[in-house]
Amino acid sequence: MESGEYEEGMVVEFSANGNSMKATDVAAKLDEGNIQEAESSLREGLSLNFEEARALLGKLEYQRGNLEGALRVFDGIDLQSAIERLQPSITEKTPSKKGRSRPDSQHSVSQHAATLVLDAIYLKAKSLHKLGRLTEAAHECKRVLDAVEKIFHQGIPDAQVDSRLQETVSRAVELLPELWKQAGSYQETITAYRRALLGQWNLDNDCCARIQKAFSVFLLYSGLEAGPPSLGVQVEGSYVPKNNLEEAILLLMILLRNLSQGKLKWDPSLIEHLTFALSICNQTSVLAKQIEEIMPGVYPRVDRWNSLALCYSGAGQNKAALNLLRKSLHKHERPDELMPLLLAAKICSEDSHVAAEGVGYAQRAVSNSQGKDEHLKAVALRFLGLCLGKQAKTSSSDFERSCIQSEALKSLSEAISLEKNNSDLIFELGVQYAEHRNLNAALRYAKQFIDETGGSALKGWQLLALVLSAQQRFSEAHVVTDAALDETAKWEQGPLLRLKAKLKISQSLPMDAIETYRNLLALVQAQRKSFGRLRVNSQTEDDKVNELEVWHGLSNLYASLSYWRDAEICLGKARELKQFAAETLHAEGKNFTHLICIILEGCGRSHEALVTYINALMQEPYYVPGKIGVAVLMSKMGPKALPVARSLLSDALRLDPNNRKAWYHLGMIHRDDGRMADAADCFQAATMLEESDPIESFSSVMNHLLEPLGNWESSHFGYYSHSFTIKGHKNQFKGVIVT
Repeated sequence: MESGEYEEGMVVEFSANGNSMKATDVAAKLDEGNIQEAESSLREGLSLNFEEARALLGKLEYQRGNLEGALRVFDGIDLQSAIERLQPSITEKTPSKKGRSRPDSQHSVSQHAATLVLDAIYLKAKSLHKLGRLTEAAHECKRVLDAVEKIFHQGIPDAQVDSRLQETVSRAVELLPELWKQAGSYQETITAYRRALLGQWNLDNDCCARIQKAFSVFLLYSGLEAGPPSLGVQVEGSYVPKNNLEEAILLLMILLRNLSQGKLKWDPSLIEHLTFALSICNQTSVLAKQIEEIMPGVYPRVDRWNSLALCYSGAGQNKAALNLLRKSLHKHERPDELMPLLLAAKICSEDSHVAAEGVGYAQRAVSNSQGKDEHLKAVALRFLGLCLGKQAKTSSSDFERSCIQSEALKSLSEAISLEKNNSDLIFELGVQYAEHRNLNAALRYAKQFIDETGGSALKGWQLLALVLSAQQRFSEAHVVTDAALDETAKWEQGPLLRLKAKLKISQSLPMDAIETYRNLLALVQAQRKSFGRLRVNSQTEDDKVNELEVWHGLSNLYASLSYWRDAEICLGKARELKQFAAETLHAEGKNFTHLICIILEGCGRSHEALVTYINALMQEPYYVPGKIGVAVLMSKMGPKALPVARSLLSDALRLDPNNRKAWYHLGMIHRDDGRMADAADCFQAATMLEESDPIESFSSVMNHLLEPLGNWESSHFGYYSHSFTIKGHKNQFKGVIVT
């Protein structure tokens, strides 16, 4: 029709119905204020009706920057009458099976008229937008879409549509939610976004992607609860998002799927938004699957490795994450990139068997924490201290262990000097001192952590109770535990109840301990009934009680009381929860050992207990209680088995030098072997450790990553695209009914 675009230069010439006019002639009349005369010249020269002529005049004023003048011209257009004239001509373009279609020229004229009128209303909305009249602009833009729906009852057809008409519709669809957003009308914004994505506007891939991305960003960060879509737009059998987060994840997954199919250009911000969304609901394993589906060459491979490592780490798959980080930090890739170094050090700090490797990553991170990254130096020092602390546990000599422990404390102290109010650092330093049996320092840091957090962190109360129990101050530890229970929500009381039960055992109150364990099981049952089998909000149970540990603790308690039948029942419950867990196998072997040694010693069942311990060690080669159990049984097989038993106990002490049972049994072996001086040293070490032994390991308060609760199943997301199938997910909580 005319040259130029809305924002790109001026119209040079008007043309319609085979006629043409110079824009300068019309502009001259407008400059003189003769709007009626300019309109008449357009109607006569181009054979246009009143609305079409006004549309051209308004567009000319808009492109000249005269927004007020454009509005005066646009106000004279009667959109309703124009739609009534356009509606039959447009909708009759579809030929019937028996009839012939309308002539192409007549169809072209109808689309040309529709383009002029819709252009006018759209530009009126743009004028109001630029003048800051946002609500009026949104209403005018909505009129464009209402008009399109009236003109095209069955949606805009894919073919035979004037490109300019389609461009106007696409721009209006994209503009409307932005206008409502800027006007502060957020419910209307959500409605406009959903209308844009669910309506048949014949949008191209890029336009649709921009709307989907903008809507997902709005859902994630606006702070407004959108609520589920209305029933009228829901398709039977399709997945319908129930809240902002689900809808945003759905949109971002659709975008990534289109990207992997080559329909869109690579946009790294999509991964960033999806990472945020899936991290909120602790579904980083799903994010990993989405990243893996991106075609090679689109996402830089090192960035892909780093992102996948972060996902796997969040899902508790540290081994897979560390393998990816090793590739990323290879000398031929990016060996000095700070964030992967910190993540690798963090993963290694949780496993003593790779702690030495983590020390290297942490030291490199400290060296690279310079300039704009200097604020991360404390984080690097923190992980260095944690890795050194883990490495010390695997040291082969006491001297080496002592040196590494000193380095660990030095690194953590240096980190806390950089971040004096970092409560996590205070807590970790307290744990390190506790593990080194510097109980006074540990007690000081435990109290400081509680002061810093205002007593809101459960692990602070746990550490304080453990330190007090190591000082044999059981009554005070009991008071601390009861105080913590009073300050803790019912659902979060599991770890504290477990501590309370063990305190009762230490105070020789077994029946009270059994009652506490029963309360703990009741809590587990209540949690399962409340949440059901499906859990959507977490991959791991960081702060809930582990039911396996409860049954295990009860089994040990009943065994210590010689209630063998009850102990076996509890052990059976634990085996139902996790059949091949090394911890369960150890409990089974331990109970069999008690049964064999005390009741059935002469019935040949000792071999069965030994096999159980060996099975546990095959599952977990570094399982210290298993090594002690095998050594104890072998020490009863005669003098020829004593060297093997002594070797197993020495290996157990290398892994856990503070294990008093290992020291005691090693002393017994030395005594039987005639080494009285060595036996006396071992007994003395066992006695000293018993005097500072907590009711459970200090490291237990650091172990927050348990196993994933379940897997995700696929479902069809048919809400935004009836023909589009995508894998959805639902987290299944695997629990056992408490009877």
